[in-house]
Amino acid sequence: MTVATVASRALAGIDAPEVSVEVHLGPGLPSFHIVGLPDTEVREARDRVRAALNHAHFEFPARRITVNLAPAELPKDSSRFDLPIALGILAASGQLSPQGLPGQEFAGELSLTGELRAVRGALAMALAARAAGRSFVLPEANAPQAALAQGARILPARTLLEVVAHLAGETRLEPYSGGEIRIGAASYADFSEVKGQQLVKRALEVAAAGSHSVLMVGPPGTGKSMLAARFPGILPALSDAEALEIAAIHSVSAHGFEAMRWGERPYRAPHHSASAAALVGGGALPRPGEISLAHHGVLFLDELPEFDRDVLEALREPLESGRVSIARAARQAQFPARFQLLAAMNPCPCGHCGDRSGRCRCTPERIARYRGRVSGPLADRIDIKLEVPPPREAELLAPVSAESSAAVRARVEDSRRLQIERQAKPNALLGTREIDRFCATDREGDQLLRHALARLLLSARAYHRVLRVARSIADLAGKATIAAEHVAEAIQYRRLDASF
Repeated sequence: MTVATVASRALAGIDAPEVSVEVHLGPGLPSFHIVGLPDTEVREARDRVRAALNHAHFEFPARRITVNLAPAELPKDSSRFDLPIALGILAASGQLSPQGLPGQEFAGELSLTGELRAVRGALAMALAARAAGRSFVLPEANAPQAALAQGARILPARTLLEVVAHLAGETRLEPYSGGEIRIGAASYADFSEVKGQQLVKRALEVAAAGSHSVLMVGPPGTGKSMLAARFPGILPALSDAEALEIAAIHSVSAHGFEAMRWGERPYRAPHHSASAAALVGGGALPRPGEISLAHHGVLFLDELPEFDRDVLEALREPLESGRVSIARAARQAQFPARFQLLAAMNPCPCGHCGDRSGRCRCTPERIARYRGRVSGPLADRIDIKLEVPPPREAELLAPVSAESSAAVRARVEDSRRLQIERQAKPNALLGTREIDRFCATDREGDQLLRHALARLLLSARAYHRVLRVARSIADLAGKATIAAEHVAEAIQYRRLDASF
């Protein structure tokens, strides 16, 4: 046999399209060519595969070797094709029976000694192999991550020789059994450690209940970052589907996914020097950015006005759609980006505007320029804006007796359960028609809302966001109808709109 075909997978965003690794041995001077839009890492497989086969005492064919990665129009990257290329050469040269290849998929990087090294995107490939009804042979180091795709038949191996022995029927690879996967509560810092700031904690509880975005404005040292770091601890527990989606995104990222972090909501806090590509995603081979790595979790942007204007403007579309599309000349990819935005900023460049000591010397023009770095359209997309004042001395000196994150989370979960039963999604994701259906106000609430619409000059988007926030406040109170008190609290969270 001079032609052999081995099934493998590529990566396109968080999808793993099938790739057929076709190996042909033909007459002519000895050579080794890889075709099918391979990048540099794939082309370098020639040397790794040659050394691995020689070290394992297989014969490397002294013939014209052509490896085709089909479909040819799909770009191929990474070293995951080392293993299927090596198996294809062995099968095409008659050193391995091809009968064991069908019904299985292969991925793995080969060391020069034939050992299998971990590759990126194991979970995404395992999910695709499960959907195709095939077993998946991969490096042992990737097995815990791939096993998160429950129902997939994962066959981990340490070396090329183990895979060959498995295909020859001599020593079968044992399916990976890592035990039952359970979602546990991640250990976050507790809300009770934050002294004072009861109004801010209340606003964050409302935000957690309805999955609303938040902007905190306050001088340095008032606890903005401290509150943000504890915010994931009051969010509801992840569902199995959400945890799997998070793991799939992280598995295709540069740092991969650790199985021990299964069930933990992401918390991403990039520095304000981050580029647009780092935040949104990109690169010649598109990778997920911070907003996708924060999917179903929290994206915290501290010192919001210090981010480049272009970087902040890139957030506007994902905040609305929950997805980000990355287009390059040769690559297009889509990544989910349904994150909850928490942002913090100082009230002025020096940070002490409104301080009782009067130490702020910033002029109104300078303050306006500083706040103007956050554009009106972006600020309009943030549901809750609140001031974080310095805590009083009595609050700082008092012993810690604040409410724990567990108590707040219990109320948030009850509220979120009501929302899922009523509309199958959090309040922040309600569309216009759904707002009309599920956000009905009583007579007093409707009058108050009309008055606020006229006085505060709310945009149509801000008007709908006030209704969504009011719906979350009513859900926390266990009320079916939005009352005037709920509308009033929601309007209070838009008081800073004029500052932007």
